[in-house]
Amino acid sequence: MHSRDLQKLEGVLSQSHLEEMEFSRSLRQSKVNIKICQYSYDLLLQYLHKTQSIAMLGVINEHINFQVFSGQPSSISDDAEVVTLIGSCQDAANQLNQKEIHWGLLEDSLEERLEKAGGLLSDSEKTEEENKEGDVDETKKRSIEGGKQGASTKESKKEKALNATTKNARLEASTTSAAPRVKPKLPLPLMSTEVEQSILEDLRNRVQLSSVALPSVSFYTFLNTHNGLNCSSISHDGSLVAGGFSDSSLKVWDMAKLGQQGGSSNLQVENDSSSSEQVLGPNGGKRSYTLFEGHSAPVYSATFSPLGDFILSSSVDTTIRLWSTKLNANLVCYKGHNYPVWDVQFSPVGHYFASASHDRTARIWSMDRIQPLRIMAGHLSDVDCVQWHANCNYIATGSSDKTVRLWDVQSGECVRIFIGHRSMILSLAMSPDGRYMASGDEDGMIMTWDLSSGRCITPLMGHTSCVWTLGFSCEGSLLASGSADCTIKLWDVTTSTKVPRNEEKSGTNPNRLRSLKTLATKSTSVYSLQFSRRNLLFAAGVLSKNT
Repeated sequence: MHSRDLQKLEGVLSQSHLEEMEFSRSLRQSKVNIKICQYSYDLLLQYLHKTQSIAMLGVINEHINFQVFSGQPSSISDDAEVVTLIGSCQDAANQLNQKEIHWGLLEDSLEERLEKAGGLLSDSEKTEEENKEGDVDETKKRSIEGGKQGASTKESKKEKALNATTKNARLEASTTSAAPRVKPKLPLPLMSTEVEQSILEDLRNRVQLSSVALPSVSFYTFLNTHNGLNCSSISHDGSLVAGGFSDSSLKVWDMAKLGQQGGSSNLQVENDSSSSEQVLGPNGGKRSYTLFEGHSAPVYSATFSPLGDFILSSSVDTTIRLWSTKLNANLVCYKGHNYPVWDVQFSPVGHYFASASHDRTARIWSMDRIQPLRIMAGHLSDVDCVQWHANCNYIATGSSDKTVRLWDVQSGECVRIFIGHRSMILSLAMSPDGRYMASGDEDGMIMTWDLSSGRCITPLMGHTSCVWTLGFSCEGSLLASGSADCTIKLWDVTTSTKVPRNEEKSGTNPNRLRSLKTLATKSTSVYSLQFSRRNLLFAAGVLSKNT
């Protein structure tokens, strides 16, 4: 069992008697309807009688209505309503999902300004006009050079296919992002001219990815963690890598310093919690990291600000801490949650951040206030992960109650409930255009959702263990997923979102065909993924002990 699961189990066992009374009262007020096949129903009864669970049998007889049907258990794609919650939650979810949400991107964003100026063209598109002028002369030249014609034709076909795919991806992106631009519901921080120019430069040099142009991957492996690493995080440019540990410490590695010392991308970790900032690598070279101490319990989440000048960490000690990567010091300790904080995420513009906790709530904070701005309550169990929408007007939360919810940051109300997972949700990702969301669960299932309708577009099956992390490429054509099964998978999102419902149900277009590539590590669970603004994929994980 994972150390995080043990911590959560301890927290559940320490719940107060008042919570037990509240749960019992909620059970008395409603009936649970469960759709179950005859085979599963028989197995359940056999288990209860064999273990002599008299109290559980009484609860089932009094509060649960089983709808038993003949045949084998059906898959999620066959019946979207197979997963139900207490009472008539499915009907409530359908009614809630009819609310209007504005998923368009923000007005006057950097991407919009650069796109209008024509600066987001890929290299192939920039040179397309120049190539057109020389097409006639090149064709004549190839007709003369008969011996080289075959190779040139193949190369030309490959280039044309790549250009066509890139064009189609950009056309689809421009079509999906055609939603009306929205205004921010939160006052956004001002961006300095220097930072704005740096971001614009990255956007101009962005590599356009597609099913035939996959990203390069830079993988950082943690060594000698002795099962103490709980989480990792990577800055947007890949220059900083952070790890949260069970000894309550947070450690940050500067990749530039590792490169100067001739080291590889293997992050050596000390076994103790001493204050030394120098660690000896296998070749005797010094490897530096910055040690942040302040938490009093295991650290389970860390996130860098968009510019990399700050880092947030959350812990079992119920607090969130803000650290400066420039000063190497703790700036603020945020207290508000009553139980362990499992996840914390900076907003896309910085300044604001969201947290998810064992107290079944998510909260929105700002760096300049010690109290939360909003509290999102409604999940029936732990809120395990949180993710911001691209326009910062919504946040999504994934829970152990097997649902994902979308919240309005201004009102704090739930505007979408996504039902379909069969286990706790561990990771979330939002598409750059704001239209789609992906969620990964403990069983290895990934589901993609349309935010406007609240419907599942398609499940992506392939992982055999927990999906710890998800990330969309910058133009939204690819989805990367990292799992405890020691693999990174790349998915073609544009193909996945086009699958008709009849094909999905009939199985004529199997889910495995939407997986573009599987990148296997030696024996390293993938904890975090991060696409840079130039579409380089950074990943980090810990080498397991059994290798």
